[in-house]
Amino acid sequence: MTFDETDKKLLQYLQEDCKQTTKELSYKLGLSVTAVYERIKKLENSGVISKYVALVDKTKIDRKFLILCHVKLTQHKKEYVMQFEKEVMNLQEVTECFHVSGDYDYILKISLKDMDDYRNFMVTKLTTLQHIASTHSSFTISEVKNTTKIIL
Repeated sequence: MTFDETDKKLLQYLQEDCKQTTKELSYKLGLSVTAVYERIKKLENSGVISKYVALVDKTKIDRKFLILCHVKLTQHKKEYVMQFEKEVMNLQEVTECFHVSGDYDYILKISLKDMDDYRNFMVTKLTTLQHIASTHSSFTISEVKNTTKIIL
């Protein structure tokens, strides 16, 4: 899909605050309310905008302990990969999971209350998953940048 400058600006405004009304957006873009509505629908229908969400402040819900956990599987068999991915989808503490290249097979982003919660998570959940050979965890010191905005 190709984007003109108006589409790019519209996406930027929606990524900053998707609760803006079409009237507010039309004023910013210099378009009619109907034109803005139609552009948004086009972006939604084409899958460019996949969903709208509320971003939650982790510090306000006591989930500020952020861990990046590297996971290595015992083998790279297709069934092991598929099984691990299926099981990790059920771990609510895991907010993101990436299949990666390098020394490890996956990187998990995990948000919890504290180190005790992480130990409990490791012992009762993560290490019970099948086909895990090893894990390596890094604990964040501070958040330098965290954005969901993608610039076109």
